[in-house]
Amino acid sequence: MEQLGFDGMPQRLYPCTPSRLNTWLDCPRRYRMTYLDRPAPPKGPPWAHNSFGASVHNALAGWWRLPLEERTPETAGRLLERGWLTEGYRDAAQSAAQRERAREMIERYAARLDPADEPVGVERTVATRTDRIAVSGRIDRLDERGPELVVVDYKTGRHVLTADDARGSLAMALYALAAARVLRRPCHRVELHHLPSGEIAVWEHTDESLARHLGRAEQIAAEAAAADEAYKTRLKPAYRPDQIDHRPFDGVFPPRTGSLCGWCDHRRHCPEGQEAAPQKEPWAAMPAD
Repeated sequence: MEQLGFDGMPQRLYPCTPSRLNTWLDCPRRYRMTYLDRPAPPKGPPWAHNSFGASVHNALAGWWRLPLEERTPETAGRLLERGWLTEGYRDAAQSAAQRERAREMIERYAARLDPADEPVGVERTVATRTDRIAVSGRIDRLDERGPELVVVDYKTGRHVLTADDARGSLAMALYALAAARVLRRPCHRVELHHLPSGEIAVWEHTDESLARHLGRAEQIAAEAAAADEAYKTRLKPAYRPDQIDHRPFDGVFPPRTGSLCGWCDHRRHCPEGQEAAPQKEPWAAMPAD
């Protein structure tokens, strides 16, 4: 999709998701490996915390799709067990222990829900565009509270979230904007539902705060789009999965190193990341048995 710029020349919209924008912010080199290099560098082993989170998200999505009379806490637990993902765990014993923890967690959460309070959307894809970006994403749950919509995001990590996390989330703000434009309903409230603790972090955006997030997204997109264009036209990469030379790219896609390098899927292909942090075990983010 193209829009006319101020100079009369066609201006191509930058297609993106919140994840793509955040990846550029976190580490331009990881952005390049994830979204531009083809074939993409092989990733490391799957992470247990990703399997855990996906299992919970899938079970909750399936729960809302059941007939009303079947939406019980026990059914949520059964859906969790039936769709349990085992990748990334240390062994079968750890997987089983975390499955039991997840079952108890999801049943406790489902017991607090009103099964008759039908969401507007579950795993709902929304999208919107400005004269610079075309952004899309998938919302875990979209609720209806009076005249307004509410964006709900499930979280399963160990870190207990706060209102500041909800306020500062670029993804949640973009979801709220996109949901409002797609469904033509106001949407300002965003909620992070932390299932392990049962806490809900809430933020009520204003039109102004949502506009600031959108402006920030456009700024990030402008940087990433310029880097994309340089990759395609000036750098002319000759990528070989078995022999990566980062030198031609580092002026545009520098590594941004730190402790999070130990969790990076592309760490094995990044010498600076290997120096910055030791490799984490695939199950390192899971709580002790």
